[in-house]
Amino acid sequence: MRALNYRELRRRYELDGAAKTVAHLSEALEEKTLRPEDFSLRDLAEALVPDGREWVRRLDPRSGGVSPVLESSEGVDATAFQNVAAQVVHAKVMEAYTQEAFVASRLVETIPTRLDGEKIPGVSRIADQIDEVGAGMPFPSLGFDEDYIETPATAKHGFIVPVTKEAIFFDRTNLVLSRAAEVGEVLGLNKEKRLLDLIIGVTNNYKHKGVAYDTYQDSAPWKNVLTGNELEDWASVDAAEQLFADILDPATGEPVLLGATTALVMPAYRHAAHRTFNASEVTYASGGGGTATVAANPLGNYRVEESRLAYRRILASGVAAADAKKWWFLGDFRKAFAYMENWPITVTQAPLGSEADFTSDIVLRFKASERGAAAVMNPRYVVKCVG
Repeated sequence: MRALNYRELRRRYELDGAAKTVAHLSEALEEKTLRPEDFSLRDLAEALVPDGREWVRRLDPRSGGVSPVLESSEGVDATAFQNVAAQVVHAKVMEAYTQEAFVASRLVETIPTRLDGEKIPGVSRIADQIDEVGAGMPFPSLGFDEDYIETPATAKHGFIVPVTKEAIFFDRTNLVLSRAAEVGEVLGLNKEKRLLDLIIGVTNNYKHKGVAYDTYQDSAPWKNVLTGNELEDWASVDAAEQLFADILDPATGEPVLLGATTALVMPAYRHAAHRTFNASEVTYASGGGGTATVAANPLGNYRVEESRLAYRRILASGVAAADAKKWWFLGDFRKAFAYMENWPITVTQAPLGSEADFTSDIVLRFKASERGAAAVMNPRYVVKCVG
């Protein structure tokens, strides 16, 4: 554990004020020049609560005094202690919430919204021909009223991290941080599973112009499922790319504008994927096998991700393990899916001197919550391949 100068921290808090000090600590925690484990709740209380050593001592009923009550306006002013402790808890929650295992949360776009589900207009062409505007002629218009998708209702998820008198007196900072990490991981895992269920097609919420569709179709109105296409080499990728060539945008009738972006594979095909996409060169053999052409690998623009959680979600949907491990996805996930977010994960503080202090010896409480929904924006930008 890094040794913090708590006396200096108290002095900076008094000189710079609460906002500036908390912002500085938040920045240090975000940049990881400080870690949540570098802090001690007991040392923070002794440094930031007025007469902190005496206050901590009186947490022990054997001290003979009245157990102190933390209040921001009367009693013991613990605003500084509360603000700094909140930053430490927030940092630990975020560390677990954004861990590397949550692949889908990084692949899709996050769209802030103030609505509990919304109707998003698309651009529909009014004029059939807009190649040329004659002199003195009006410009054609693009409308927003004929094409739209509907996103699902959002949902709120959250937990409370309590800090008891015992946690401060016995300096059980590690226990509080462990609970904060568990809260962040559970919330992050819940969000990841909701996104993955959408990506693999277990749940379907694509609704275009009032009509609900499954994300993956094997015929009309689009085809983005390719069976018998196990990921083996560049030819497997080429087969998926050819499928994209036949997918048209319903608003314009033109092919979807898709650049090489991401391949999502299961753990069993992690090495096969990296070999396929990262090979320095590939060999093209003629049909008769008499001629072989060696060329630079054209697949170098793809980003390769693998997800153990995706594999487990496919298994949970009832697919046999032998088949589930062969599933893989190709496309632009940021155009296909989004997380409609009312608010990101946020840590808020309960008022000081609450009933929980008296009934349960809970001195501080921090609530972590987020609200949002996973949504299909345009399924035509991702192809699902099954072996």
